[in-house]
Amino acid sequence: MNDLQAINDFLYCETPDSWIAGALANIDLLLLDHANCEKKAASTALNLMYRYVDDFELLNKMSRLAREELRHFEQVIAIMQSRGIAYEQIGAASYAADLRKPVRTHEPARLVDTLIVGAIIEARSCERFAKLAPHLDDELQRFYLSLLKSEARHFKDYLKLAQKGAGGPIDDRLEVFLTLEKSLVQTVDAEFRFHSGAVAS
Repeated sequence: MNDLQAINDFLYCETPDSWIAGALANIDLLLLDHANCEKKAASTALNLMYRYVDDFELLNKMSRLAREELRHFEQVIAIMQSRGIAYEQIGAASYAADLRKPVRTHEPARLVDTLIVGAIIEARSCERFAKLAPHLDDELQRFYLSLLKSEARHFKDYLKLAQKGAGGPIDDRLEVFLTLEKSLVQTVDAEFRFHSGAVAS
């Protein structure tokens, strides 16, 4: 899959095998936090639509992205319900909040950085779906593989909008955020989440 290769080339590291093992040992928690991630992704897209109303390309792409993320949310909670998994309140991983720390506060730099963070989160989600799928039962494997195309498109949309917003190269900002993301993914986290780092053995 060319999209997946592009994502693997974009990210600075693979998901650690310890995270895969942690996911397989915590399927209920994986699905619960996955549902939360889809809901947050839709919220992020809507927030961008409210904040940047003068960019028709951004409005269209974020509207479609929000609809797709909410559809994914519905699919995850349907699987949870069929498996008797309760939807409970749990704390989020620090991944997204930590990844946003270098976001600049003046425009258009704030928009560019926010879009780069969105691209990285979508890329990591896609990479994890693909890496995890072969280890899952048939239902979850089919579901996670079905998400790859849309998640890869979301990654490309965010990246394209970031490049457009910058009006020039964004390599230096990508370096900042991708280096940080690599550290977050490889650092051991105390709690397992969909976007948590490595899992202690």
